[in-house]
Amino acid sequence: MKVPEGAVVQINLINDDGAGHDIAVPEFNAKSDVISGKGSATAIVFRANKSGVFEYLCTLPGHKAAGMVGKIIVGEPVAADTRQAPQIAHDPAEVGEPVGDRPAKQVTVDLLTTELEARLGDNSTYRFWTFNNKVPGPMIRVRVGDTVTVNVTNAKDSTHIHSVDFHAVTGPGGGAAVTQVAPGQTKSFTFKALHPGLFVYHCATPMVAQHITNGMYGMILVEPEGGLPAVDREFYVMQGELYTAQAHGASGLQEFSLEKLLAENPEHLMFNGSMDALTKIYDMKAQVGDVVRMYFGVGGPNLTSSVHLIGEIFDRVYDQASLTSPPLTDVQTTLVPPGGATMLEFKVDYPGRYVLVDHALSRMEKGLAGILTVEGKADDTIFHSSEAIDPNSGH
Repeated sequence: MKVPEGAVVQINLINDDGAGHDIAVPEFNAKSDVISGKGSATAIVFRANKSGVFEYLCTLPGHKAAGMVGKIIVGEPVAADTRQAPQIAHDPAEVGEPVGDRPAKQVTVDLLTTELEARLGDNSTYRFWTFNNKVPGPMIRVRVGDTVTVNVTNAKDSTHIHSVDFHAVTGPGGGAAVTQVAPGQTKSFTFKALHPGLFVYHCATPMVAQHITNGMYGMILVEPEGGLPAVDREFYVMQGELYTAQAHGASGLQEFSLEKLLAENPEHLMFNGSMDALTKIYDMKAQVGDVVRMYFGVGGPNLTSSVHLIGEIFDRVYDQASLTSPPLTDVQTTLVPPGGATMLEFKVDYPGRYVLVDHALSRMEKGLAGILTVEGKADDTIFHSSEAIDPNSGH
């Protein structure tokens, strides 16, 4: 909706489903009572005394994440409110090439460390620090026994030293001890991939937590000899946190807060680098009958994830991303620590929208949600409702 600057605005809310709802425009300190009876109504009135793009929403837990949110445009917002910032969110379908049944070989990995202001949400940006201009950084795939050379180049316009620590490396600092790279320089090291598994990598320049929270994390998959079995779909997802001086939902450039980082109180939580990377920017899609493999990791730097896919059960969970241990089977929710990973496999049997969450569910309100859309024919023997619903609608 669009209104003139300075106008007195009234927004009426009518309840059509009988559940509890309210409406609020936080930027103007306007908030209604909660209404719960079907057909009941309420309203908010406020003066739109500043121009910009602002959010109106239902403030009840989970309702914003379910879609009860919109934008109100006041006046003619300045260019800063609507500018197109660079997109750094990583496409979950970009998982690299499987190694297959090849022998061990020499592999070269090139990483560029950058610092850039980029899109966080529809009307917010953040100065991210990245590997290869994406958050998370590229998913790297090698084979156990490979000899891997890592070249780390720090962009000339960076203002900080950066480095990389691979959890898959046996050696000083996982490589960080020899890759403290000043702007405009390159440093390298070589390691042998001794252990199969899915491993996190991250910047390890002091203060390490600041470099990680700003976006400097990714994963390397060390496949076993012969590679992993083929599946129909693969996705690469990492969970991260941002600690900003501005509150969640604020517009404009969000500034880093050391105080909130040390208190472990993030304002923003996200999958793949932005608050809507896996709900709006990128689609995770599968067909009924597909076997899906998800490479899931936590960049952090602080919070443990209780990863859960609402409406699905993980057929196999490779706990702690160990590929040499028997997988857990028939798992609802699994723990992934910061700097840790897991590999999840499941067959999708019924169409619909399945929401990926951290089951510390209040985190959805700070941006932590993703959607897997499954298309295909519904099987009433698996799921059936007495109400007429579209299984592809998510409702």
